[in-house]
Amino acid sequence: MRRREFLTLLGCAAIGWPLAGYGQQASKIYRLGYLSTARVPSYQIEALQAGLRELGYIEGNNLKVEYRFGGPQSERLDAIASELVELRPDVIVTAGTPATFAAKRATTTIPIVMSPVGDPVQVGLVASLAHPGGNITGVSLDASELARKRVEVLKELVPPIARLGILGNAANPATQFWSKETQLAARALGLEPALFEVRELNELTAAFAAMQRNGVDAVAVETDAIFTSAQRQITTLAIEYHLPAMYESPEFVQDGGLISYGPSLAKMTRRSATFVDKILKGVKPTDLPIEQPTNFELVINLKTANALGLTVPPSLLARADEVIE
Repeated sequence: MRRREFLTLLGCAAIGWPLAGYGQQASKIYRLGYLSTARVPSYQIEALQAGLRELGYIEGNNLKVEYRFGGPQSERLDAIASELVELRPDVIVTAGTPATFAAKRATTTIPIVMSPVGDPVQVGLVASLAHPGGNITGVSLDASELARKRVEVLKELVPPIARLGILGNAANPATQFWSKETQLAARALGLEPALFEVRELNELTAAFAAMQRNGVDAVAVETDAIFTSAQRQITTLAIEYHLPAMYESPEFVQDGGLISYGPSLAKMTRRSATFVDKILKGVKPTDLPIEQPTNFELVINLKTANALGLTVPPSLLARADEVIE
């Protein structure tokens, strides 16, 4: 280095100019709001964080996330959503249909990314999947179209089944559509469906007890944020009341559930990070089509099957994407 260049650098340091990155502005810190009906399992938060890290957004560095968890009551969710909006985040990420409705009521300008929700078109959150309109986009579970397949698989696993219980959240607008599809699928396969709805987690035990009293042979558990927050409790109750249960995501089976057929919640949550990235780079939510899952996993827990006295047919084991022993 020439002496003149060396002295110039020393002069810059003396008056407080940075030696590295001279002429560059400090990295922008993006602000993200996260809203869910209940405290979701750690794997969902970790999946979102991992997806964002891959795209260059690191909490504590260039990203600040405000996490808010409410309850099934819409009034409580609305208050929390309003609190988030007052913080003026760049994007609000929502887990579950009730949380997304609360965010939608709180703002029409801040972009909202669903991570994920049920059928947003059926419940009236967006105009269409291809052209959502407004300030909402993200990932949809598309749960209703898989209802028949789930009932078919459950019947194959438990041939004597005659009466199918359906566990839903009465406070979730998507439940009426999911349960309707499941009831139609059950009747088409010669089963008698029976809907059991709860509003609070403390009603779960009573719901399983009611299923047992009413002669339910097996149960289909609908996807819902408060159910996901209590997945260990639900899988334990299903075994305790000797009810073979079909779940919509593999995470329940990995946590002790019997069987599931559907997309991974963790993978879908991770995928939602790409929507956040595009919006932060200037793309409008209305220009981002809502994505639906393309990979559906059949997962079976043999330990739980044994606890319930079930023998899993070899044909079902051969089709399984994952078998937990």
